[in-house]
Amino acid sequence: MNTSNAAGYLLGALLCTRAIAMAGAFRVMVIGVWACVLALVLCAVMQQFVALNIARGLAGVGGGLAFVAGGVLAAHIAHRNPEHGALYLGLFYAGPGLGIFLSGITVPMVLALFGAGSWRIAWVALTALSLVMSVLLMCGKVAEASTPETGKGRVDRQPFGLKMLWLLAGYLLFGAGYIAYMTFMIAWVRDGGGGAGFQAAFWAAIGAAAMTSPWVCARPLKQLQHGHAFALLVGVTAIGAALPLASGANIVLFLSAVIFGAAFFAVVASTTVFVRRNLPPAHWASAIGALTVAFGAGQMLGPVATGMITDHTGGLAGGLWASVLMLFAACISGLFQRDFAEDASGATRD
Repeated sequence: MNTSNAAGYLLGALLCTRAIAMAGAFRVMVIGVWACVLALVLCAVMQQFVALNIARGLAGVGGGLAFVAGGVLAAHIAHRNPEHGALYLGLFYAGPGLGIFLSGITVPMVLALFGAGSWRIAWVALTALSLVMSVLLMCGKVAEASTPETGKGRVDRQPFGLKMLWLLAGYLLFGAGYIAYMTFMIAWVRDGGGGAGFQAAFWAAIGAAAMTSPWVCARPLKQLQHGHAFALLVGVTAIGAALPLASGANIVLFLSAVIFGAAFFAVVASTTVFVRRNLPPAHWASAIGALTVAFGAGQMLGPVATGMITDHTGGLAGGLWASVLMLFAACISGLFQRDFAEDASGATRD
Protein backbone atom coordinates (compact mmCIF):
# COMPACT_ATOMS: atom_id res chain seq x y z
CA MET A 1 0.00 0.00 0.00
CA ASN A 2 2.97 2.32 0.52
CA THR A 3 3.92 1.63 -3.09
CA SER A 4 0.36 2.43 -4.25
CA ASN A 5 0.56 5.69 -2.34
CA ALA A 6 3.92 6.52 -3.90
CA ALA A 7 2.65 5.65 -7.39
CA GLY A 8 -0.26 8.05 -6.88
CA TYR A 9 2.16 10.71 -5.66
CA LEU A 10 4.21 10.23 -8.82
CA LEU A 11 1.08 10.62 -10.97
CA GLY A 12 0.07 13.77 -9.09
CA ALA A 13 3.52 15.26 -9.64
CA LEU A 14 3.36 14.44 -13.36
CA LEU A 15 -0.04 16.15 -13.72
CA CYS A 16 0.67 19.13 -11.51
CA THR A 17 2.48 21.50 -13.88
CA ARG A 18 -0.31 21.34 -16.46
CA ALA A 19 -2.95 21.63 -13.73
CA ILE A 20 -1.28 24.76 -12.32
CA ALA A 21 -1.19 26.30 -15.80
CA MET A 22 -4.94 25.66 -16.16
CA ALA A 23 -6.27 26.46 -12.68
CA GLY A 24 -3.57 28.24 -10.69
CA ALA A 25 -1.38 26.90 -7.91
CA PHE A 26 -3.71 27.70 -5.02
CA ARG A 27 -6.70 25.92 -6.56
CA VAL A 28 -4.56 22.89 -7.40
CA MET A 29 -3.26 22.77 -3.83
CA VAL A 30 -6.83 22.91 -2.47
CA ILE A 31 -7.96 20.12 -4.83
CA GLY A 32 -5.03 17.99 -3.72
CA VAL A 33 -5.75 18.56 -0.04
CA TRP A 34 -9.42 17.57 -0.35
CA ALA A 35 -8.45 14.49 -2.37
CA CYS A 36 -6.33 13.45 0.61
CA VAL A 37 -9.25 13.98 2.99
CA LEU A 38 -11.50 11.85 0.76
CA ALA A 39 -8.84 9.14 0.70
CA LEU A 40 -8.79 9.09 4.51
CA VAL A 41 -12.58 8.68 4.56
CA LEU A 42 -12.29 5.76 2.14
CA CYS A 43 -9.62 4.13 4.30
CA ALA A 44 -11.99 4.37 7.27
CA VAL A 45 -14.90 2.63 5.49
CA MET A 46 -13.17 0.20 3.11
CA GLN A 47 -11.74 -3.16 4.09
CA GLN A 48 -10.91 -4.90 0.78
CA PHE A 49 -7.24 -4.93 -0.22
CA VAL A 50 -7.88 -3.50 -3.72
CA ALA A 51 -10.13 -0.75 -2.39
CA LEU A 52 -7.56 0.25 0.24
CA ASN A 53 -4.86 0.41 -2.41
CA ILE A 54 -7.07 2.66 -4.55
CA ALA A 55 -7.64 4.92 -1.53
CA ARG A 56 -3.92 5.08 -0.84
CA GLY A 57 -3.30 5.85 -4.51
CA LEU A 58 -5.82 8.72 -4.33
CA ALA A 59 -4.03 10.05 -1.25
CA GLY A 60 -0.80 9.97 -3.23
CA VAL A 61 -2.29 11.88 -6.18
CA GLY A 62 -3.68 14.50 -3.81
CA GLY A 63 -0.41 14.73 -1.94
CA GLY A 64 1.58 15.18 -5.16
CA LEU A 65 -0.74 17.96 -6.37
CA ALA A 66 -0.77 19.72 -2.99
CA PHE A 67 2.97 19.43 -2.40
CA VAL A 68 4.12 20.68 -5.81
CA ALA A 69 1.53 23.46 -6.01
CA GLY A 70 2.23 24.47 -2.42
CA GLY A 71 5.96 24.47 -3.14
CA VAL A 72 5.40 26.83 -6.09
CA LEU A 73 3.36 29.17 -3.88
CA ALA A 74 6.01 29.04 -1.17
CA ALA A 75 8.70 29.87 -3.74
CA HIS A 76 6.74 32.94 -4.86
CA ILE A 77 6.27 34.07 -1.25
CA ALA A 78 10.02 33.65 -0.66
CA HIS A 79 10.72 35.58 -3.88
CA ARG A 80 8.66 38.52 -2.63
CA ASN A 81 10.43 38.41 0.76
CA PRO A 82 14.08 37.76 -0.17
CA GLU A 83 15.48 38.65 3.24
CA HIS A 84 13.68 35.72 4.87
CA GLY A 85 13.12 33.59 1.77
CA ALA A 86 14.83 30.45 3.08
CA LEU A 87 12.87 30.67 6.34
CA TYR A 88 9.52 30.94 4.53
CA LEU A 89 10.35 27.98 2.31
CA GLY A 90 11.40 26.00 5.36
CA LEU A 91 8.12 26.83 7.11
CA PHE A 92 6.10 25.37 4.25
CA TYR A 93 8.12 22.16 4.12
CA ALA A 94 8.02 21.86 7.92
CA GLY A 95 4.21 21.78 7.77
CA PRO A 96 4.08 18.00 7.23
CA GLY A 97 6.06 17.72 10.45
CA LEU A 98 2.96 18.91 12.31
CA GLY A 99 0.95 16.18 10.58
CA ILE A 100 3.52 13.55 11.53
CA PHE A 101 3.52 14.82 15.11
CA LEU A 102 -0.29 14.69 15.40
CA SER A 103 -0.62 11.29 13.70
CA GLY A 104 2.30 9.93 15.71
CA ILE A 105 0.47 10.72 18.92
CA THR A 106 -3.04 9.83 17.74
CA VAL A 107 -2.72 6.47 15.99
CA PRO A 108 -0.73 4.45 18.59
CA MET A 109 -2.89 5.85 21.38
CA VAL A 110 -6.14 4.94 19.57
CA LEU A 111 -4.87 1.42 18.88
CA ALA A 112 -3.74 1.01 22.48
CA LEU A 113 -7.02 2.35 23.86
CA PHE A 114 -9.45 0.47 21.61
CA GLY A 115 -7.39 -2.60 20.73
CA ALA A 116 -5.52 -3.92 17.70
CA GLY A 117 -8.68 -4.13 15.56
CA SER A 118 -9.55 -0.46 15.98
CA TRP A 119 -7.85 0.73 12.81
CA ARG A 120 -11.16 2.20 11.53
CA ILE A 121 -11.29 4.50 14.56
CA ALA A 122 -7.69 5.56 13.89
CA TRP A 123 -8.56 6.48 10.28
CA VAL A 124 -11.60 8.43 11.50
CA ALA A 125 -9.40 10.33 13.96
CA LEU A 126 -6.93 11.18 11.19
CA THR A 127 -9.81 12.29 8.96
CA ALA A 128 -11.08 14.63 11.68
CA LEU A 129 -7.62 16.16 12.16
CA SER A 130 -7.22 16.63 8.40
CA LEU A 131 -10.65 18.25 8.10
CA VAL A 132 -9.66 20.88 10.66
CA MET A 133 -6.43 21.64 8.79
CA SER A 134 -8.23 21.73 5.42
CA VAL A 135 -10.81 24.22 6.67
CA LEU A 136 -7.98 26.42 7.98
CA LEU A 137 -6.41 26.30 4.52
CA MET A 138 -9.65 27.51 2.94
CA CYS A 139 -9.62 30.57 5.20
CA GLY A 140 -6.64 32.03 3.36
CA LYS A 141 -5.70 32.81 -0.23
CA VAL A 142 -2.10 33.09 -1.34
CA ALA A 143 -1.42 35.64 -4.06
CA GLU A 144 0.46 33.93 -6.86
CA ALA A 145 2.38 35.10 -9.85
CA SER A 146 0.46 34.94 -13.11
CA THR A 147 3.52 34.76 -15.33
CA PRO A 148 2.92 32.11 -18.00
CA GLU A 149 5.60 29.58 -18.70
CA THR A 150 6.75 31.10 -21.97
CA GLY A 151 10.33 29.91 -21.93
CA LYS A 152 11.68 33.51 -22.05
CA GLY A 153 13.70 33.19 -18.86
CA ARG A 154 17.44 32.96 -18.56
CA VAL A 155 17.44 29.20 -19.00
CA ASP A 156 15.64 27.40 -21.82
CA ARG A 157 12.95 24.95 -20.78
CA GLN A 158 14.44 21.80 -22.32
CA PRO A 159 18.05 21.89 -21.06
CA PHE A 160 17.38 22.51 -17.37
CA GLY A 161 16.48 18.87 -16.72
CA LEU A 162 19.93 17.80 -17.88
CA LYS A 163 21.55 20.61 -15.90
CA MET A 164 19.83 19.31 -12.75
CA LEU A 165 20.73 15.69 -13.49
CA TRP A 166 22.84 15.14 -10.36
CA LEU A 167 20.16 16.72 -8.18
CA LEU A 168 17.42 14.66 -9.84
CA ALA A 169 19.40 11.45 -9.31
CA GLY A 170 20.13 12.38 -5.72
CA TYR A 171 16.50 13.22 -5.06
CA LEU A 172 15.37 9.86 -6.46
CA LEU A 173 17.80 8.07 -4.14
CA PHE A 174 16.71 10.25 -1.24
CA GLY A 175 13.05 9.39 -1.90
CA ALA A 176 13.86 5.68 -1.86
CA GLY A 177 16.10 5.91 1.21
CA TYR A 178 13.95 8.09 3.42
CA ILE A 179 10.72 6.14 2.78
CA ALA A 180 12.48 2.90 3.67
CA TYR A 181 13.38 4.34 7.09
CA MET A 182 9.85 5.65 7.61
CA THR A 183 8.38 2.30 6.54
CA PHE A 184 10.46 0.03 8.75
CA MET A 185 11.28 2.04 11.88
CA ILE A 186 8.01 1.51 13.75
CA ALA A 187 8.42 -2.25 13.20
CA TRP A 188 12.03 -1.87 14.40
CA VAL A 189 10.90 -0.02 17.53
CA ARG A 190 8.12 -2.55 18.21
CA ASP A 191 10.43 -5.54 17.72
CA GLY A 192 12.89 -3.93 20.10
CA GLY A 193 10.26 -3.95 22.84
CA GLY A 194 8.88 -0.43 22.42
CA GLY A 195 5.26 -0.25 23.49
CA ALA A 196 2.53 2.05 22.18
CA GLY A 197 3.76 4.94 24.30
CA PHE A 198 7.30 4.81 22.96
CA GLN A 199 6.09 4.26 19.40
CA ALA A 200 3.98 7.41 19.74
CA ALA A 201 6.91 9.31 21.26
CA PHE A 202 9.25 8.16 18.48
CA TRP A 203 6.92 9.22 15.67
CA ALA A 204 6.04 12.48 17.43
CA ALA A 205 9.77 13.22 17.85
CA ILE A 206 10.25 12.99 14.07
CA GLY A 207 7.38 15.41 13.53
CA ALA A 208 8.42 17.83 16.26
CA ALA A 209 11.99 17.90 14.98
CA ALA A 210 10.71 18.55 11.44
CA MET A 211 8.81 21.58 12.75
CA THR A 212 12.11 23.06 14.02
CA SER A 213 13.85 22.70 10.65
CA PRO A 214 13.03 26.23 9.35
CA TRP A 215 15.14 27.71 12.13
CA VAL A 216 17.74 24.95 12.39
CA CYS A 217 18.39 24.74 8.65
CA ALA A 218 17.71 28.30 7.42
CA ARG A 219 21.40 29.28 7.38
CA PRO A 220 22.72 26.45 5.17
CA LEU A 221 19.71 26.85 2.88
CA LYS A 222 20.51 30.53 2.46
CA GLN A 223 24.31 30.45 2.32
CA LEU A 224 25.34 27.23 0.59
CA GLN A 225 25.45 27.21 -3.21
CA HIS A 226 25.32 24.48 -5.86
CA GLY A 227 23.94 21.18 -4.47
CA HIS A 228 25.84 21.57 -1.21
CA ALA A 229 22.83 22.34 1.03
CA PHE A 230 21.07 19.27 -0.39
CA ALA A 231 24.16 17.12 0.18
CA LEU A 232 24.66 18.37 3.75
CA LEU A 233 21.05 17.83 4.78
CA VAL A 234 20.83 14.39 3.15
CA GLY A 235 24.06 13.46 4.93
CA VAL A 236 22.55 14.47 8.28
CA THR A 237 19.42 12.46 7.42
CA ALA A 238 21.60 9.43 6.64
CA ILE A 239 23.39 9.73 10.00
CA GLY A 240 20.03 9.82 11.77
CA ALA A 241 18.88 6.74 9.86
CA ALA A 242 22.11 4.87 10.66
CA LEU A 243 22.00 5.32 14.44
CA PRO A 244 19.60 2.39 15.16
CA LEU A 245 22.10 0.07 13.44
CA ALA A 246 24.67 1.03 16.09
CA SER A 247 22.42 0.51 19.11
CA GLY A 248 18.85 -0.44 19.93
CA ALA A 249 18.79 1.58 23.15
CA ASN A 250 15.75 3.81 23.50
CA ILE A 251 17.85 6.95 23.82
CA VAL A 252 19.64 6.13 20.56
CA LEU A 253 16.35 5.46 18.77
CA PHE A 254 14.96 8.75 20.06
CA LEU A 255 18.11 10.60 18.95
CA SER A 256 17.75 8.97 15.53
CA ALA A 257 14.18 10.30 15.27
CA VAL A 258 15.23 13.83 16.22
CA ILE A 259 18.20 14.01 13.81
CA PHE A 260 16.27 12.41 10.96
CA GLY A 261 13.21 14.60 11.54
CA ALA A 262 15.18 17.85 11.73
CA ALA A 263 16.83 17.25 8.36
CA PHE A 264 14.60 15.26 6.03
CA PHE A 265 11.98 17.90 5.16
CA ALA A 266 14.71 20.53 4.94
CA VAL A 267 16.14 18.38 2.12
CA VAL A 268 12.91 19.01 0.20
CA ALA A 269 13.21 22.74 0.90
CA SER A 270 16.79 22.72 -0.41
CA THR A 271 15.62 21.54 -3.83
CA THR A 272 13.15 24.43 -4.07
CA VAL A 273 15.86 26.87 -2.99
CA PHE A 274 18.07 25.48 -5.77
CA VAL A 275 15.28 25.96 -8.33
CA ARG A 276 14.63 29.53 -7.15
CA ARG A 277 18.32 30.36 -7.41
CA ASN A 278 18.86 28.94 -10.87
CA LEU A 279 15.62 29.44 -12.80
CA PRO A 280 13.25 32.34 -13.51
CA PRO A 281 9.79 32.20 -11.88
CA ALA A 282 8.16 31.09 -15.16
CA HIS A 283 9.96 27.73 -14.89
CA TRP A 284 9.55 27.02 -11.18
CA ALA A 285 6.46 24.82 -11.54
CA SER A 286 8.10 22.63 -14.21
CA ALA A 287 11.35 22.29 -12.29
CA ILE A 288 9.71 21.55 -8.93
CA GLY A 289 7.41 19.10 -10.72
CA ALA A 290 10.38 17.32 -12.34
CA LEU A 291 12.13 17.01 -8.99
CA THR A 292 8.94 15.74 -7.36
CA VAL A 293 8.58 13.11 -10.10
CA ALA A 294 12.10 11.87 -9.29
CA PHE A 295 11.30 11.89 -5.59
CA GLY A 296 8.00 10.07 -6.21
CA ALA A 297 9.72 7.41 -8.30
CA GLY A 298 12.14 6.82 -5.43
CA GLN A 299 9.26 6.59 -2.95
CA MET A 300 7.56 4.03 -5.16
CA LEU A 301 10.65 1.84 -5.59
CA GLY A 302 12.02 2.17 -2.05
CA PRO A 303 9.49 0.07 -0.07
CA VAL A 304 9.53 -2.72 -2.69
CA ALA A 305 13.32 -2.89 -2.94
CA THR A 306 13.96 -2.70 0.79
CA GLY A 307 11.11 -5.14 1.47
CA MET A 308 12.74 -7.67 -0.86
CA ILE A 309 16.10 -7.14 0.86
CA THR A 310 14.48 -7.56 4.28
CA ASP A 311 12.75 -10.77 3.20
CA HIS A 312 16.01 -12.11 1.74
CA THR A 313 18.10 -11.31 4.81
CA GLY A 314 15.43 -12.39 7.25
CA GLY A 315 15.64 -9.26 9.42
CA LEU A 316 14.79 -5.56 9.44
CA ALA A 317 18.47 -4.60 9.56
CA GLY A 318 18.86 -5.42 5.85
CA GLY A 319 16.18 -2.93 4.87
CA LEU A 320 17.59 -0.25 7.16
CA TRP A 321 21.10 -0.75 5.77
CA ALA A 322 19.67 -0.30 2.27
CA SER A 323 18.01 2.93 3.41
CA VAL A 324 21.25 4.31 4.85
CA LEU A 325 23.31 3.40 1.78
CA MET A 326 20.82 5.02 -0.59
CA LEU A 327 20.84 8.19 1.52
CA PHE A 328 24.64 8.40 1.48
CA ALA A 329 24.60 7.81 -2.30
CA ALA A 330 22.11 10.70 -2.61
CA CYS A 331 24.45 12.88 -0.55
CA ILE A 332 27.37 12.14 -2.91
CA SER A 333 25.20 12.87 -5.94
CA GLY A 334 24.28 16.27 -4.51
CA LEU A 335 27.96 17.19 -4.15
CA PHE A 336 28.37 16.97 -7.94
CA GLN A 337 25.46 19.33 -8.68
CA ARG A 338 26.50 22.84 -9.75
CA ASP A 339 24.53 26.04 -10.13
CA PHE A 340 23.82 26.90 -13.75
CA ALA A 341 22.15 30.33 -13.62
CA GLU A 342 23.80 32.68 -16.08
CA ASP A 343 23.93 35.54 -13.58
CA ALA A 344 25.34 33.45 -10.78
CA SER A 345 26.64 36.42 -8.80
CA GLY A 346 23.18 37.94 -8.46
CA ALA A 347 20.99 34.86 -8.70
CA THR A 348 22.61 32.97 -5.86
CA ARG A 349 21.86 35.70 -3.33
CA ASP A 350 18.66 35.01 -1.41
